[in-house]
Amino acid sequence: MQETDSSPRITHVSWGRLEVEPASDDGAQSFKDAKLYPGGARTWDWNETGTSHTPGIQPADVEELLEHGASVVVLSQGMNKRLQVQTETLDRLDDAGVDTHVLPTDQAVERYNKLQAADEAVAGLFHSTC
Repeated sequence: MQETDSSPRITHVSWGRLEVEPASDDGAQSFKDAKLYPGGARTWDWNETGTSHTPGIQPADVEELLEHGASVVVLSQGMNKRLQVQTETLDRLDDAGVDTHVLPTDQAVERYNKLQAADEAVAGLFHSTC
């Protein structure tokens, strides 16, 4: 990763849909659940790590964000705050020296976009439904 990699901007969020404008000229992308990080975005496939609403976001879910150089991570809890976050995940981010924000999805998108606009090395996990 180059230090100049910026995080993509979220342009729209609604139930079941998150639209992202990548830092490059690749055009907008649309996701149900997304991993965003400096230099890119991709689908957040819960099956990769066995994530579910309970017990929630796992340490393995945030490793890729750290690998891409995130200094701030935003974790969305879903629109209705049903997605939990494991204590071990927060501990992992704290051990990495990363500022972490855990918020309902609408608020998480706002916080992420403010950090992105300030050119922070921000990353996030976004769940666009419950």
